[in-house]
Amino acid sequence: MGRSRGVAVVVAGLVLVVGGCGEGGTDEKAAEASAEPKPTRSPSSSPSSELVEWVGDMCESTVALQNLRKESAADLKEIRDSDDETGMLAQAHALSYLTSTPADVEAVAGDLEALGPSGVPAADRLRDALRKKVRSVANELGAQSPAVGLEYAESTVADVDKRVQSLTPPEPDLPALTKKVPRLAAAYEQAEQCAPGWKPDGSSGEGDSSAPDRPLPKAADGKNYAACSDGACEVLVTSTADITAKGTKVHVIVADDSITVGGRRDAVRRRGR
Repeated sequence: MGRSRGVAVVVAGLVLVVGGCGEGGTDEKAAEASAEPKPTRSPSSSPSSELVEWVGDMCESTVALQNLRKESAADLKEIRDSDDETGMLAQAHALSYLTSTPADVEAVAGDLEALGPSGVPAADRLRDALRKKVRSVANELGAQSPAVGLEYAESTVADVDKRVQSLTPPEPDLPALTKKVPRLAAAYEQAEQCAPGWKPDGSSGEGDSSAPDRPLPKAADGKNYAACSDGACEVLVTSTADITAKGTKVHVIVADDSITVGGRRDAVRRRGR
């Protein structure tokens, strides 16, 4: 009886050992695998300094276009809401807008065209699509004449604003691509221009006296104020002038950073990227 019990124990023990080996083999392999050092990040996901710089430049161009769309919409609203009875102030604002906006778009187009390949195919396709879109609008606005009549000022600005508002990043945009490409995401995190609320150097806001002044645009009619008699002119006023447009006389005073038209004084807007 005792011997058969011993055999039974051995048999039972063998069964347990065999069963344990089957399960224990898996555990041993898992233990060995867990003991091996794991890479924290694959080499391909670590961004180079060149990629970080490239992503930063793309973010900077994106921010510039975002600011352009915002400023353009604000300018159009101011021109439409102008309560100047003579319309001269609205025209002056429109001429300023039509002169500066094409230059701003051209600047972004130039930055994108100077941006080389990133080494990430999807990112390069985004750059190419955005570059093509901005260049197309820049060429269209470059052919736009700032010399328009009073009756066309608002509609012309509205047409330019419509084109500026079209300057949105193609889909998928850069943030969307970072969700698919790890090293692009790492570069996005490191690029300071991609941080929320980032602003270009020297652009602390409207009216910043530290921002460099732009040269005055060339006036097609120079100081020939008589050219304004039909309501359509482009003249240069550096101090004071009496201008008659379609029978309406206005007195213009330019001093410091302000302009007074017909007795109303408004701050001169300084635009810049």
